Amino acid sequence: MSVTTLHRHAHPAALRSPARLVAPDLRIADSPVASVLRVACVEGPVTRDSAARTTGLSIATVNRQVSALLGVGLLRERADLTASGAIGRPRVPFEVNHEPFSTIGIHIGAVVTGITVSDLRGRILGAVEIPTPGGSSDTALASITRSAGAFAGRWHRRTALWVGVAIGGRVDSVSGTVDHPRLGWENARLAGIIGGGLGLPISVSGHVEAMAAAELLLAPRPSNSAAAQSGTSLYFYARETAGMALTIDGRVHTPASGPGSIAHLPTGSSALCGCGRRGCLEASISDRAVVSAAVDRMIVEPQSRPSISAVHHAAQGGSEAARELLVERARILGRTVALLRDMFNPDRVVLGGQAFTAYPAAISHVGEAFTEHSTLARRDIRVTGFGDRVQEHAATVVSLSSLYSDPLASMRRAAA
Repeated sequence: MSVTTLHRHAHPAALRSPARLVAPDLRIADSPVASVLRVACVEGPVTRDSAARTTGLSIATVNRQVSALLGVGLLRERADLTASGAIGRPRVPFEVNHEPFSTIGIHIGAVVTGITVSDLRGRILGAVEIPTPGGSSDTALASITRSAGAFAGRWHRRTALWVGVAIGGRVDSVSGTVDHPRLGWENARLAGIIGGGLGLPISVSGHVEAMAAAELLLAPRPSNSAAAQSGTSLYFYARETAGMALTIDGRVHTPASGPGSIAHLPTGSSALCGCGRRGCLEASISDRAVVSAAVDRMIVEPQSRPSISAVHHAAQGGSEAARELLVERARILGRTVALLRDMFNPDRVVLGGQAFTAYPAAISHVGEAFTEHSTLARRDIRVTGFGDRVQEHAATVVSLSSLYSDPLASMRRAAA
């Protein structure tokens, strides 16, 4: 199969076809072909003998996989980079053939939906945010599909191979349906509407699991890093919602019945939750909860329809009340992370989401509360390196996960 057999999607939203749903594979795949593609993504341009050393495969096996990946257009050779005096094809570097292709990532949040277009190395070519549409799930998803198609159409010289969607709520990755109480969606036909509307294979994932997968598959590190492929990591996310995911030996744990929920963990705060109880986690630390508390404490004016950034600006401008409110949030987050860390005892903890990254002055208070309340010896705990773009990378990794885990079969699906 050559590159020319793949359809070009100048206006993807105009296409209507049955959804081709593939469950995301959120792991570091260890098949020979996946290993060679991964080393090309992480270290390319790379020679065959170097790839053999990195992956532990024989040079003959690497040669076979490179030939197969060249055949479907996922790799390209760089004869222009061959070392002077080198003899033989194993010395010709190869790299991901990233220029002809793209993938579309969509992160559907409770308030904002992000759309990204990325190359096959996971590098984001462009991103845009739109308000998450209201109304029925069918109407909202059709609107998101139109926006995604129009945005992706800007890269009309690239062939879109896949679309990946990351979303909160309860995701059924096999049926492509979603229950999202915050949006009022029940059994929303996400894969059918978006995948069918864009005319592309589609994968759907819970957004916190996708963020954990982005740390695993897209964060800069050596492709054979032992730390990346072994042990356990706890990923904790907080912004408008809160969630957690576990990574075990290079694979994101994705329960068949969908992810659990930490939204109603008790925090000891007085915030009233929609469930009728006080002190639930999301009701205490979500952006919406913090803004509501800021209005109640007269930190910001309700007439201005304030956002969380208004609270940040007030704190940075010298408002002690705003600073105290954000410190309260930070300490609740730190205590909650300590609770979960002590429960699961992972080797690493990664903190993601704008609750951690949008107001850096609060991080020290998160750390203090974590240290005070964790009973275990402190190990590796850090804030994600993706900063405020964590949602974009979560959507991107879902759009790439099948290509990374089974590249040859995925190219066949993309060409169907």
